[in-house]
Amino acid sequence: MRKLLIYLDACQPAIDWVGSKTSTEAWATCHQADWMLWLLERTDGKPGWPTAGVVRHCACDCAETALKYAPDGEERPARAIAVARLYADGLATVEELDTARAAAWAAAGAAARDAAGAAAWAAARAAARAAARDAAWAAAMASMADLIRKRVPTIPEVT
Repeated sequence: MRKLLIYLDACQPAIDWVGSKTSTEAWATCHQADWMLWLLERTDGKPGWPTAGVVRHCACDCAETALKYAPDGEERPARAIAVARLYADGLATVEELDTARAAAWAAAGAAARDAAGAAAWAAARAAARAAARDAAWAAAMASMADLIRKRVPTIPEVT
């Protein structure tokens, strides 16, 4: 597995973490959903690996975990995920996907502008919250890794 990650130019922390683990061991124990999606994106279409559609569904599963942070009545992010799922299944065009993606980014931009006023006050408390934030991030990554494994239980063994 390590050789594959090096070949694909993975980040050094991922290469170090994999060490001498087999593909099966690494996939079963990885708690970094971002690393898992990265690997799937770079191997889609290769023999034995998930298709681009399956990878897109994995990404949508992960993205849906953030919908709880969308303001009430803000449907653009959920719509973008729905269109991405349709696209993954061949039921939406790339133009429809681009339109939905642009709308979701517009919603994110609006939310960021609304949050900017509170950012200075929040920054003052950031140091005290760093440990809690890191723990929450790790838990979210692990939860999303489990979502990915539900769709892709195993990956091919590589040497």
